[in-house]
Amino acid sequence: METKGNISIHAQNIMPVIKRWLYSDKDIFIREMVSNGCDAITKYKMLKGETDEDLRVTVTVDKKAGELRFTDNGIGMTAEEVEKYINQVAFSSAEEFLKNYTGEDKGGIIGHFGLGFYSAFMAADKVTIDTLSWQEGAAPVIWESEDGMAFSMRDGGRTQRGTTVVLHIMDDEKEFLDGYRVREVLERYCGYMSVPIYLEDLSEEKPPKEDGEATGTEEEEKAKAAKPLNDTHPLWLKAPKDCTEEEYKETYRKLFHTFEEPLFWVHLNVDYPFNLKGILYFPRIKKDFGGQEGEIKLFNRQVFVADNIKEVIPEFLMLLKGVIDCPDLPLNVSRSFLQNDGYVKKLSAHITKKVADKLNGLFSTERKQYETYWDDIHPFVKYGCVRDAKFYDMVKGSLLLKTTAGEYLTLEEYAARNEGKTEKKIYYTTEASRQAAAVALYTDKGIDVAVMDTLIDMNFMSFMEFGGGDKGVQFVRVDADVSGLTEESDEGKDIDQAQMEKLFRDALNDQELTVKIEALSDRALPVMLTEEEQIRRYKEMSAVYGQAFDFPSKYTLILNRLCPTVRALAAMEDEDTARLLCKQLFDVARLSSRPLEAADLKDFIARSNELIAKLAEKA
Repeated sequence: METKGNISIHAQNIMPVIKRWLYSDKDIFIREMVSNGCDAITKYKMLKGETDEDLRVTVTVDKKAGELRFTDNGIGMTAEEVEKYINQVAFSSAEEFLKNYTGEDKGGIIGHFGLGFYSAFMAADKVTIDTLSWQEGAAPVIWESEDGMAFSMRDGGRTQRGTTVVLHIMDDEKEFLDGYRVREVLERYCGYMSVPIYLEDLSEEKPPKEDGEATGTEEEEKAKAAKPLNDTHPLWLKAPKDCTEEEYKETYRKLFHTFEEPLFWVHLNVDYPFNLKGILYFPRIKKDFGGQEGEIKLFNRQVFVADNIKEVIPEFLMLLKGVIDCPDLPLNVSRSFLQNDGYVKKLSAHITKKVADKLNGLFSTERKQYETYWDDIHPFVKYGCVRDAKFYDMVKGSLLLKTTAGEYLTLEEYAARNEGKTEKKIYYTTEASRQAAAVALYTDKGIDVAVMDTLIDMNFMSFMEFGGGDKGVQFVRVDADVSGLTEESDEGKDIDQAQMEKLFRDALNDQELTVKIEALSDRALPVMLTEEEQIRRYKEMSAVYGQAFDFPSKYTLILNRLCPTVRALAAMEDEDTARLLCKQLFDVARLSSRPLEAADLKDFIARSNELIAKLAEKA
């Protein structure tokens, strides 16, 4: 007996909506079909109890017939259940869907419409359901529809429990009749589903059998066909104590298709107050991570949903790689977006806390190992502090400063080591090799110099000084301040400040130049050029972000009155030679922090040759 009918008077309105809005990726219909099969098997196992049956979902690619078939041996459906779950439930919800979501933005659709099955019509111009319920005495049923709006139902001939959904693929979606394409989609979305999934490609050419090898080849083919393409018991669902280091690394390589190894990882295994499983890996993070992209895969009951869902994963954690599986997430009908509600925010906060706990635990119990990680992870940790003050509060005791000597000190350790020398200042270098002369001035006095040479360091230092960090601390680059480099002495106090300022201003043709005379401990150092810290930082940050503000360079020339060269210059009567030396000393000071370029470099070389010639004449 055959029954025909129309799904709903509004059905003609729902199919375009399904195709356009409910699914961001067309290939997601494969996930929906497989998920339905897995659900049917899960229900069967719940009703049947423990069973040693070979329960599976098989996806068959039949290119010759133009069909993609999804077969499960789960609970199956009776005619009444087909009527209820296929013809009524979805489309009564469809009417509600159309009533509530008529605008352009469908990102917040809640997943109670039950339309997953109808995603098949995104790629098929005819869909057939061939099903037999597990219930004793049930009759097999065939359901067919060519557009998702009109259907027919008739008695079937199926003898085995379960369901086969046959999709006759439309002409412009023939890519889904390619076995490699289907395998790629299955591996992406279904690679960790809880039910074994098998792929059968009827168009695959079997290797030719040679004489005497028939049995072995057949056995190999059977072995290949007998292997599911998914891992039904992923590592993140296990207890951390049951996982080995190699298993963590192998899962990392498999998930992210890489030969690299992660530095370390955080295993999330929470049952209360919400159900959360997952593993977050710390990869090696590039020094300037502007182009660095992490990848955190979100799963719902082992079904892949999407990558990098920012509502669940805090932005700064997006530099990590990993997987999160949370069955309680409020997903929309396509399982591809999340509502930004209180539950999700609590989940996000918990993930942040677990990452902080891991960092603190490593610092407390494996300090030396933690230090070996620091060069790789510090951009991520600092970025996290800048983006999330609560994260900073959790990890501030585990923040390290790497010194030019290669030591790793906490902020408290730096303060204790340099007590009485730095007045709560942290001296740092952005380029240790180029700023080596200035660095040496501090290290020779026993002052530690921190290395702050990544892009995030500028933001991090400002955060520490003015944001949510320790507002009492001040970061000072080694060429921005000489307060820690002076000593008490009467030598050179007779040098005329006004005379020296005029001499340098005239020689350099810069009447705005600030000149100061100080007693620097390094008597071999004649001059230093300093630039006010905050102005220089603002200028550098603006350049990084491509802002063309014209900041004037505000330099201060420090003359060391303890240096014989400066005292000789002050007493020099040969004005031409004095001007020559002023220019040379200024350029040498500039070279200690940045290279000379173009005309400045040309003038420096010419002037150096002239001074060498004068020195040779006197020899």
